[in-house]
Amino acid sequence: MDYLIGDVQGCCDALDRLLAEIGFSPSRDRLALVGDLVNRGPGSLATLKRLRAMGDAATCLLGNHDLHLLAVAHGVRKPRKDDTLDDVLSSKKRGEWLDWLRQRRMAHVFDGWLLVHAGVVPQWDLGTTLALAAEVEAVLRGRELPAWLNQMYGNEPAQWSESLRGAERWRFVVNVLTRIRFCTPEGRLELKNKEGATGAPPGYQPWFDIATRRTRGVPMAFGHWSTLGRIDRPDLLALDTGCVWGGALSAVRIDGGRREWVQVACEQAQVPG
Repeated sequence: MDYLIGDVQGCCDALDRLLAEIGFSPSRDRLALVGDLVNRGPGSLATLKRLRAMGDAATCLLGNHDLHLLAVAHGVRKPRKDDTLDDVLSSKKRGEWLDWLRQRRMAHVFDGWLLVHAGVVPQWDLGTTLALAAEVEAVLRGRELPAWLNQMYGNEPAQWSESLRGAERWRFVVNVLTRIRFCTPEGRLELKNKEGATGAPPGYQPWFDIATRRTRGVPMAFGHWSTLGRIDRPDLLALDTGCVWGGALSAVRIDGGRREWVQVACEQAQVPG
């Protein structure tokens, strides 16, 4: 059986209970997690251990919190007061965990579903999304990772262009795949607003509701947007159901044309900030 799982964010106890609820067996089942594996919950290291131990049975995407861990580990970003990354950063096997993390995917097709952490701009089709994700994956896995992490952060460029090259190109791709919520039909990003779908600034829409989106008709699943809540459409699944904020951790079975949600409550609750 094939399952998609939303943002764990270090809530390993909830992940364990969810796996027990679905009766997960790595010899029989497959999981795909849509990113934000770590941070804010109390068990970031335990989560990485659990997922790595599953081997090929678990496909994990990178989210903004996972990239934040890499940036903190390389001295590019300072830890935030609500980070819960110390167990990874102080681990004797820190290098192994960071190396495993940087080998994860930025986008992936799983059982016919295009998976991203946050979303896509309207100008990208399936092939473009995967190709651009692969460019960033190559940088994350390469020797120039520290230099790239120093250039990864920022909200510019705010709009896609095929002419973008180097750090600007990859920064835009990272912002789309791990941070997007609202954009314009022309693909201009608005990265500050964290409201639900009805809170779009003037001229902007949720990325998935833009009529000209070139991935329209491609089944897509994403996380990242906890204030959005659960979305279950024939070709769209929103999986971040706010586990770390006292909501639920969600899994959706998708194999064989099935659609079955399984959720467990999360005991970890933080105040959004």
